[in-house]
Amino acid sequence: MHVHAIDPAIDIRIPDSEDIRSRRKPTSVLGDGYVEAIDDSTLRAIAKSQQEKSNGRIAGEAVLVPVVEAGNTLRVGRFGWKSQHASVVSFSADAYINEEGITNLYFPVENTALGKSVAEYDPVADPEDQRHSDGFSHLDRFVSFIRATKAPPRDERLAATADARAGEHVFEQIGCGVCHVASIRTAPAGTKINGGQFQVPEALGDKLIHPYSDFLLHAVGTGDGIPVQSGGQSTADKIRTAPLWGLRTRPELMHDGASTAPEHAILRHGGEAQLPVDEFCKLSPRQKKELLTFLSSL
Repeated sequence: MHVHAIDPAIDIRIPDSEDIRSRRKPTSVLGDGYVEAIDDSTLRAIAKSQQEKSNGRIAGEAVLVPVVEAGNTLRVGRFGWKSQHASVVSFSADAYINEEGITNLYFPVENTALGKSVAEYDPVADPEDQRHSDGFSHLDRFVSFIRATKAPPRDERLAATADARAGEHVFEQIGCGVCHVASIRTAPAGTKINGGQFQVPEALGDKLIHPYSDFLLHAVGTGDGIPVQSGGQSTADKIRTAPLWGLRTRPELMHDGASTAPEHAILRHGGEAQLPVDEFCKLSPRQKKELLTFLSSL
């Protein structure tokens, strides 16, 4: 239902016949400039190592998705719950049209919903966001802002405690770190990415980041049946590994926001993640406390 439609005539109540539905918690954009600067080969290497470490039980999928600013050149996806975008420009332009309803240079056509086109009710000429006399659009400035952000820092006081340090060991011991990869190095400064449309700056290049994610797609039992458009049906029930940096700042977890505590989120994992969940259930109360303390420090 569009509760804030620009015209009463475009108000839509979704009929029961539209049976593909999914709740999605918006992903954080903090630190995404570093994520964009990860080379494709790095993500593919992580996927390969997972299969080797787990005898094929865990197999992250590095899905190739179009980079809109590079004529839809393909690159390994990393943004969004389905890793459906590979560049900050693509991710932002998609959000402008699909979340804000703002047409832009990359998505200049208004959306339709159940046969109704917003264009019939929106008098503003498309694309609504265009480049100004200085050569920049609002989208360009938004992209620059995202690339300049850092991930929320850890709670260093809590991270230094004995419980958090022990909990980090438990995290790796039970297998959480296979997908929630603690450390990844970005591509060297000067590397051209996104089909040659962006050059990794010194501020983002050759940096060791700690996202606690592999940015790959996995079948962990919480998929929503919606495939990545360029990834095919094999991606329908897969979800991107959620980065855990900044975890302590989030009151709602998992792709649907339905988990309000780390322990509940852990127990919802299945599929490729079933073994770590089983190992979590075997932990002593003390070990669980240490693990949750570690997660609370992120």
